[in-house]
Amino acid sequence: MSDAYSPVPELNLLEELQRRVPVFSLGLDYLGRFGDTSGIDTWPKDPEFLDRFRSFAVANASGSRYALWRVDDRADLATLPVVVFGDEGGIGLVARNLRELFQQLGCDRALYVGDYSAWFDDEADDETDDDSDDDGRDRDRDREGDGDRDGDGDAGFEIRDNRQYLAWLKEHFGLAAAPDPNVLVAAAEEEFAERFANWFGRFVDDEDFVDDFMDEMAGNS
Repeated sequence: MSDAYSPVPELNLLEELQRRVPVFSLGLDYLGRFGDTSGIDTWPKDPEFLDRFRSFAVANASGSRYALWRVDDRADLATLPVVVFGDEGGIGLVARNLRELFQQLGCDRALYVGDYSAWFDDEADDETDDDSDDDGRDRDRDREGDGDRDGDGDAGFEIRDNRQYLAWLKEHFGLAAAPDPNVLVAAAEEEFAERFANWFGRFVDDEDFVDDFMDEMAGNS
């Protein structure tokens, strides 16, 4: 049996990076167990619903989770749209595919989740790993599960190193950080919002879900 982190080569490369650089972007806290339904099954527990998501990472310290939405049965999972399940029950589209998410993470901005939308902070953290007055400890975060596929480890305090992430992004994919991560959020919403809302709405006991979802999209445009 393969001991690879996931069936997605792009995520396996990311996991290898996180083993070396546990903290590299405000937009991703740590990679969790691939396919874990925690945070997703607070919505319907219908197997058909859960089977259409492949979670892969915790987005922030409060526990929001990134997942691939299996919009169809394509073989290349890296080309699936990325959604986030918020820790307070929200849901939002983030990127049209994994590589766009990787570009968003290069901006080193925190992710926020509303009821039916997601967005990255308008401003990046200006501090780098060598210009802090206390050797970067003001940017340290206590993170459970760093570098641990099961989320059971404790790597303690780590200094965020976005520059190594940017070098990794260029080396493996020839990509740079997105000029504005929210432009890619908007592109994902434009391409997938209506389809996602109508599909998702089949599984929730809320006759206004689709209208509310699309209204929030309209308000963000």
